[in-house]
Amino acid sequence: MSGSFGNTLEDQILDHVLKVAPLAVDTNLYLALYTVAPTDAGGGTELSGDAYVRVVCNSWSPSVAGGLSANAIEVLFPEATADWGTVVAFAVWNALTGGTFKMWADLTVNRTILDKDSVRFNIGELIVTLD
Repeated sequence: MSGSFGNTLEDQILDHVLKVAPLAVDTNLYLALYTVAPTDAGGGTELSGDAYVRVVCNSWSPSVAGGLSANAIEVLFPEATADWGTVVAFAVWNALTGGTFKMWADLTVNRTILDKDSVRFNIGELIVTLD
């Protein structure tokens, strides 16, 4: 499984640990779905249109040895109003649209989303790591 923190968040964490600048806590974290995975620099191909919208996910498990955390709540995206394609990755952002790219990870199982499908991730299914 690939994935990592985005470059901006990595810089902010380093500045915080080295006492250069405090690390701000975001009000909300939003999950985005991708048909082409991003990299630490961002990019990738996020879904758009056809009732797709980023969803709030503010509940994550405490980090365990090795720098791993997972969603601590079920995550449900709106029902697709057309085929969304095959989702291969997700990312965490701090805004519903735009915002700062925080982290990304490949899905453990790719999902093909067709018209009228609802995308649901069970507790522990979305895993992020700090490398």
